[in-house]
Amino acid sequence: MNGWWTRPLMRLLAALLLPFAVPGIITALIWALPGDPAEIICPPELCGGTAELSARWHLDQGPWNYYRLWVDAAFHGDFGNSWRYLQGAPVRDLLENAVPTTIVLLAAGMVPVLLAAILGASGRVPRAVVPVFSAFGLVPAVVLALLAAAAVELKFGANSFGDDGVRVRLLAGALVLGLADGAFSDTLSGVGALFSGERKQRYVQVAVLRGERVLANVLPNITPALVGQMRARTLQLVSGTVVVEVVLKIDGVGDLLWNGTLLQDFGVVIPAATAYAVLSAVLLGVQAVVEVGVALWVRRAPRASPAAAVVAATGVA
Repeated sequence: MNGWWTRPLMRLLAALLLPFAVPGIITALIWALPGDPAEIICPPELCGGTAELSARWHLDQGPWNYYRLWVDAAFHGDFGNSWRYLQGAPVRDLLENAVPTTIVLLAAGMVPVLLAAILGASGRVPRAVVPVFSAFGLVPAVVLALLAAAAVELKFGANSFGDDGVRVRLLAGALVLGLADGAFSDTLSGVGALFSGERKQRYVQVAVLRGERVLANVLPNITPALVGQMRARTLQLVSGTVVVEVVLKIDGVGDLLWNGTLLQDFGVVIPAATAYAVLSAVLLGVQAVVEVGVALWVRRAPRASPAAAVVAATGVA
């Protein structure tokens, strides 16, 4: 299996399996813990009628039955109820409030990353500035988030959870995501190195002599690698949303996942973790589709195209 379609196919398979694998792994972990799952979640000395609770939560017939019933219900839009976080509250309602917040936070956090990608592709960033960005990128997200949280509390005080405070928290969280842990600086250097290396290729130099645009010749070869880089950065930001939401007290999926984990509320943990798995699966699927599209485009390009000639000769897209 060494065709051009192998990697996209593997990514598509991973994208299809990931939303099923994550709840399966968490379900296995529940039963891997010592003791009865229902008693772990709600000890008999604190809860009466543990057997009834076990039956209500579908924990009385083993992990496979629980997993099967949960997946079937999830397909119909029913993610169950919270066990301890907001006991009895439908998790679907919790996700409907949390998912849009996380998406807004993630989209805003991508703005600095996209700006870094554009600057890196242009090749016009002064070399003296790059080390400054790199040094700033060494600061962990949790440190910047703590500083941002302190600044919000100092500015708004008791009103920090009002409408203005929430908006500032989202903006601060987006900046933390986009700048911390090398999100901006690594994108700047990574995309810059990708474009710089490709511009030096012989086929690009020939294209310039022929009067063709550099970008039109470079893009077919670097698009899969570029999409891979951006997917990696996006996943970095997705994982960072948990830290940012918890520290800045933003009511998103990451905060929901964290609180559910602390309370051993697996009724919340499984849907929240699955939401992240679905997002990761979408990113994998997008990357696979782009790779297939670029490969087909290059192979159908006119033979006079230098990019098409190089890809046809090397098999690398």
